[in-house]
Amino acid sequence: MRILFVGDVVAPQGCQHLRRVLPAFKKAQNIDFCIVNGENSAQGNGMLPGSCDHILDSGADLITSGNHALKRVEIEKYFENENIPLIRPANFHRLAPGKGMAVLEKRGMRLGVINLMGRIYMDTVENPFDEAKKLVDALHSEGIHNIIVDFHAEATSEKRVMGFELDGKVSAVLGTHTHTPTADEQILPSGTAYITDVGMTGVINSVLGVEISCAAHKVITGLPVHFKNPDGDCKMDCVIVETDNKTGKALSIERFSLT
Repeated sequence: MRILFVGDVVAPQGCQHLRRVLPAFKKAQNIDFCIVNGENSAQGNGMLPGSCDHILDSGADLITSGNHALKRVEIEKYFENENIPLIRPANFHRLAPGKGMAVLEKRGMRLGVINLMGRIYMDTVENPFDEAKKLVDALHSEGIHNIIVDFHAEATSEKRVMGFELDGKVSAVLGTHTHTPTADEQILPSGTAYITDVGMTGVINSVLGVEISCAAHKVITGLPVHFKNPDGDCKMDCVIVETDNKTGKALSIERFSLT
């Protein structure tokens, strides 16, 4: 099974670049399932129905998200609609709309996808490790062993721990949130693919997809600022994970950045 996972799509500029490069790349790489993190796909931040529609129409089979998943109230109806392939971190409060896990089916293949959020330097959420165990056990009980985990977290240490905690239990633990791709893709000892952060889909000459002057003002002064998303050349950071369809073990993980 060949699974393409695309890093955080940032703003309309990122959405447009996704539309430009994703369809041909999927075809060239013989992708079976495509998962896209879209939590910053709206102008500014957060997600909107229109940005989710754009990502799905561009070729995503499922959209994952993160700490900005519910930033925009307009998106709540999409999370509540079970027919829309959109998930948010499973360890959000139990009253949050939506769900944190999905099962994709295609040509006799089944892929489980779990979305979790870290707790170090992040908003308060439930324990992601407890939630991961519960959801992985639930998928295994249904005979699903091809499992991708989108772990949306800030701290490298927390992401590494999640990778080793789930090693041999899931196909891949893929980090998102920091928008900067890391060069540590590997197959862990018991057969789980891992990378600390996949990266982002958005404008290259920016600060994590935000206009440089806005980000600089925030960092240097500590004062509030209205973030803007610049125009310019874009990239799509992503990884392809190939798994053994029967066991769910990862056979390879490869990192790409498409301009």
